[in-house]
Amino acid sequence: MIMVVFATIMVIMARPSVQDTVSVTNLLTNKILIVHCRSKDDDLGGQAVAVGDSYSWSFETNVFGGTLFWCNLAVQDKRISFKAYEEYEETFGMWFVHDDGLYGKPKHFPIFKMAAWKRP
Repeated sequence: MIMVVFATIMVIMARPSVQDTVSVTNLLTNKILIVHCRSKDDDLGGQAVAVGDSYSWSFETNVFGGTLFWCNLAVQDKRISFKAYEEYEETFGMWFVHDDGLYGKPKHFPIFKMAAWKRP
């Protein structure tokens, strides 16, 4: 039993760590975008992103798997909450915020609309 546990731990620890980057770009018309992203372990805090600018962060995926980042976007009285990154899923590393909503760019596909703005 101890050997099975030890072997499992060794397989997990041998798993290569992957560096990923996520970016959120403000393409709104003359509006500052507030971006607040977090994972289970890290709260990246709120960031004010000027028009045409991007907010990005890089991280290593969790050695045990399951890396997940959620973000909340706010502009004036509108909000969007979305899953910015989830390990083992085809998530997007590039996000674009427009006046009509949030767009994602998968690695091998064209950009497409993911969410519309909501009022709280």
